[in-house]
Amino acid sequence: MHILLRIGVFGWLTLAAALVHSQDTDTKISDPEPVIETLQDSAMLDEKIRSRIENIFAEIDVLNGVTISVAEGVVTLGGDVANEAAAQKAQRLAIRLVGVVTVEDEMNRTLAVSDNVQPLIEKFAATVSDFFKALPLIGLAILMLVLSGLFGAFLARRKSLWQRVAPNPFLADLLSQAVRLGVLLLGVILALEILGAGALIATILGGAGVLGLAIGFAVRDSMENYISSIMLSLRQPFRAKDHVIINEHEGIVVRLTSRATILMTLDGNHLRIPNSTVFKGIILNYTTNPERRLAFELGVDAQDDPVAAMSTGLDAIRELEFVLSEPEPSAIIKTVGDSNIVILFTAWVDQRETDYGKARSHAIRAAMRVLEDQGFTLPEPIYRVRFDPELNAALGSKTAAAPKGGLSPTSSAPTHSKRPVATTAPEDDVMDTAPETHLVEKVEAEIESDSADDLLDQSKPRE
Repeated sequence: MHILLRIGVFGWLTLAAALVHSQDTDTKISDPEPVIETLQDSAMLDEKIRSRIENIFAEIDVLNGVTISVAEGVVTLGGDVANEAAAQKAQRLAIRLVGVVTVEDEMNRTLAVSDNVQPLIEKFAATVSDFFKALPLIGLAILMLVLSGLFGAFLARRKSLWQRVAPNPFLADLLSQAVRLGVLLLGVILALEILGAGALIATILGGAGVLGLAIGFAVRDSMENYISSIMLSLRQPFRAKDHVIINEHEGIVVRLTSRATILMTLDGNHLRIPNSTVFKGIILNYTTNPERRLAFELGVDAQDDPVAAMSTGLDAIRELEFVLSEPEPSAIIKTVGDSNIVILFTAWVDQRETDYGKARSHAIRAAMRVLEDQGFTLPEPIYRVRFDPELNAALGSKTAAAPKGGLSPTSSAPTHSKRPVATTAPEDDVMDTAPETHLVEKVEAEIESDSADDLLDQSKPRE
């Protein structure tokens, strides 16, 4: 019994000692706090720290009134300072010394007018003095900037030089402006180097890049229009005085500028189309090929011979002076209707000598007249009306009972003789088919009055 009791007491003591040892071990392992080194001669070190801080503060005017005391590495700053900025500066300097554990701030911010204004006045006076000292360098930098600007403008005005490098007038102007800007930028860089502000160049270029990106997104449509102007000036899809249709707009080309294409509509009005729209649009140029085909349709009675009608109409068309013999006029049966046969006649004219609209009108008149003279019938629309038999009987009875003076069922309505229709006119034989020149003359006058901004080059072939 005594043995068991001894073993139990010994076990409990061993377990308690193990627990205490485990707690001490855990505490040592998990303790993250830094250890403050114990110094043998802390008084000497405190004196060195205090002396070093005093020497530093003595060199700084705003910290001359600060008092320093050091005990066991703890620096206490007292005295008077002008403002919070000076106090913060004193603390930053003190904490940087080796051996300083912490800094206690007991400084008094006086916020005196003289202490705060006087440094500003002195700083401003020093800045003014430095400015007057730098006046020769500033003058030289300005001179360099002016010379670079004048030299760039001189190079940009040498139109003949840039036209030899880039025959396209739009690209020549673009290249001259790029050279002018490049020379000016070089002058700015040299001026900054003279002033000793070379480090500012990288900042300016970085800011210019970001600004350029933002401006690029803002003027995206304008840039698209500008690039389209370059491409149109290179490809030359039309010339001045060309008769074109751009999308749904028809007119005569006046000029191509760096922003828009100017047309004179057939009504004599000016039409400006953005070059981005022109570049992406559908362009139909009537002037590129002077030969143009005219076409029209005529119908003859279903009982007539369509081949004979085609031959008769073609003979009349060939006799017209403005119709070209090559390619020859032609005719085809286009459709066969219930009461007529539709024939399509085609012929070619030279637009340089013949007006298309007038020629087509004259050809239609000539073919129609000869078909009528040869006995062909040009059918008119036929309308057939049907009545209900009961309604017819009712209408017949009412007609029989008509009052005196009315028309009897056997009587007929009075007939009127038809007025003879003239088939010829004195002006038919002398119909003028010459091209209309009024709009072309107006366009030529406008081109002569202002052709400086025209990017169309007559010496280059059309696209």
